[in-house]
Amino acid sequence: MDTEIKNAVSATDQDAQYDDKAKRLLGNKIILAHILVKTVDEFKGMNPKEVVSYIEGEPLIGVVPVEPGLTNAGKEENGQRIVGMNTENAEINEGLVRFDIIFYVRMKDGISQVIVNLEAQKDEPTSYHILNRAVFYVSRLVSSQKERDFVGTNFNDIRRVFSIWVCMNMDENSMDYVHLTDDKLLGSYPWKGRLDLLNIVLIGISNELPEHDEKYELHRLLSTLLSAELTVDEKLGIIKTEYSIPVDDKLRKDVSAMCNLSQGIRERTVAERDEKIILNMHREGYTSEQIAKIVERTIGEVEAIIKKRKPILA
Repeated sequence: MDTEIKNAVSATDQDAQYDDKAKRLLGNKIILAHILVKTVDEFKGMNPKEVVSYIEGEPLIGVVPVEPGLTNAGKEENGQRIVGMNTENAEINEGLVRFDIIFYVRMKDGISQVIVNLEAQKDEPTSYHILNRAVFYVSRLVSSQKERDFVGTNFNDIRRVFSIWVCMNMDENSMDYVHLTDDKLLGSYPWKGRLDLLNIVLIGISNELPEHDEKYELHRLLSTLLSAELTVDEKLGIIKTEYSIPVDDKLRKDVSAMCNLSQGIRERTVAERDEKIILNMHREGYTSEQIAKIVERTIGEVEAIIKKRKPILA
């Protein structure tokens, strides 16, 4: 395997690890509780520590396929067919797209549930419109409930669903709530049914750490957790002092892993940028000495890159 392919594979693996660590960090129940308090009407105004107890079981992280027909898995138990989330075929369905994080939340009445999906994006995708993907995901969260959360035509048993999207590296901090509305075009007949079943929340996080202000409370927390600039101690300091989040070994480990990967990705990005500049300057006729002075590298490093003549990112 030549150097360029090795570098590409290494970069892809590093990015995949970063995505995985980001999901696992956000998948901590206390972090999910902070998100729920700001996005789900039932929990608004509550103390996140109280909301933790409403999150049922352990959140499923990166294991449930999105594709129709594969979200659910059925099995026989004591002569009965039981349907649940499909978490058993992760290796077989290796190439499938999966929900980042998915979990059930019990409502305060102790009876009803909602299903919450949390998706983390490094930035707003350019190959498709993110709202279109969110609509697809929230629709899958509803349709996959058949035979799992409701049976046959018992459509009144459909759980409310929330698909929450956190997008980093945005131009501004923002949050949109997308949901169903009923426009009376003719008459005023009261059609029966729930308009609150489908819920999409789009959260945009800018590169700048927002100020410590109630309006930016959730954005500051998410920005702190996912920042590529803050150190482990800076992140844990904000989490503990501003949000009163107890830092256990798991959370500390997840934050440290994110910081280490961020540092590696940042160093890789700088190296890739320098190699492109060096090769471009070499093609324009600059000497090794001139290039070394401009990019602040040694002549030996510059000549090694020129000799390789293959930038990591062409």
